[in-house]
Amino acid sequence: QVQLGESGGGLVQAGGSLRLSCVASGRTFGLYGMGWFRQAPGNERDVVGIINRSGSALYYADSVKGRFTISRDNAKSTVTLQMNSLKPEDTAVYYCAAKTTPAAYGRNWSPDYWGQGTQVTVSS
Repeated sequence: QVQLGESGGGLVQAGGSLRLSCVASGRTFGLYGMGWFRQAPGNERDVVGIINRSGSALYYADSVKGRFTISRDNAKSTVTLQMNSLKPEDTAVYYCAAKTTPAAYGRNWSPDYWGQGTQVTVSS
């Protein structure tokens, strides 16, 4: 089993920045992809970014390309999401996710584990 714990959410004005962190615990040696999803009220949960074990393969949703950066530290079992130039439409609950098998990275990536989520609110 793997447990994921997010931190770093909060309230920020449009144009500002936030950094989300996720720490994995448990059987972390088996993790392949790690990533972030978000879900706004009334919307489906959508992928934001995914990073593979070595950090050589990345995927970003079109809506965040150029503004968000995902990174990973395997020694600390952490994945971070640096969010810059935030917009009100980025407001959502952000979820950390992880997968224990290799898979193609894209909007249909299906994690095995989820964090509890952290709220990000961007005011206009």
